[in-house]
Amino acid sequence: MPLARLFQPCLCILMALSCAMVPAARAADAPATPAQGETFTLQLAGAEAPAQDANTGTVQFIGTATVIIRYQGFTILTDPNFLHKGDHVHLGYGLTSERKTNPAIKFEQLPPIDLVVLSHFHGDHFDQLVEKKLNRATPIVTTKEGSERLKRLGFTRTFGLSSWDKLQVSKGASNLRITATPGRHGPAGVAVLLPKVMGSILDFGPDAAAPDYRMYISGDTLVYDDIRAIPQRFPNIDLALLHLGGTRILGVLKVTMDGKDGVRMMQVVRPKKTVPIHYNDYDVFKSPLEDFAREVKAAGLEKDVVYLAHGETYSFTRVQR
Repeated sequence: MPLARLFQPCLCILMALSCAMVPAARAADAPATPAQGETFTLQLAGAEAPAQDANTGTVQFIGTATVIIRYQGFTILTDPNFLHKGDHVHLGYGLTSERKTNPAIKFEQLPPIDLVVLSHFHGDHFDQLVEKKLNRATPIVTTKEGSERLKRLGFTRTFGLSSWDKLQVSKGASNLRITATPGRHGPAGVAVLLPKVMGSILDFGPDAAAPDYRMYISGDTLVYDDIRAIPQRFPNIDLALLHLGGTRILGVLKVTMDGKDGVRMMQVVRPKKTVPIHYNDYDVFKSPLEDFAREVKAAGLEKDVVYLAHGETYSFTRVQR
């Protein structure tokens, strides 16, 4: 029996909610009221990067939305998902999704991690293997909802952020600021039934006004009006990691960006370079990377995009402002 038919009652409820909440959706699409957000702090043990490495960083694509960022002495893991091809994750409401790819490395091959940036608590971003094996003292930056769920699992160093909240991280003389940015996991009427999601701005370096390097991670969001506040607050984004895939619930309701949305996001936040991720790993992803590549070419943005296969690495250097 087709999945959409099997879950037809759930689908009807979701569609009814989406229609019933059109006025709410319009309200939610209004730009967010300006706010500074709270600031939290995290002191990490260890030394900053050696002088010869302070100007060069890397982003290694592991698969799904999982990347390893190394820069200025920090090693950061995003949205850890290390299940293998054929494994399943739970998406809630009795739904599951099958992984279609393998991660570039096994969980056991991870380097020592300073912290995890988790866009939201969902099985394809924090799977059951990671839940079991990740050290409970690992600092994890995520949504307030995700933080509470992680605490119930025994994780002891979680930082729950709302939009525009900041985490100031120091390691030796190295500094990193992580700011939560708006994100919405689907249309307004559907997103209320899904985990809350955040994007992230990572500013490396001592000067908050002129960071050595500025990175944006979209999280599982669609493009909506609140996103426009991101480049207003954080201009000159050097690199964007965009969660694509055109994920659809029950094959109908889109809850992550597809190829066309990805180009719209590029046009809104205006990064100098973009790396697409989260596009081919699960059977709920319905928009392959080719969709994004076609839209990028049509928009004349090919020179601004870096395509990474699983395991490949993008290297970047400190930006002179």
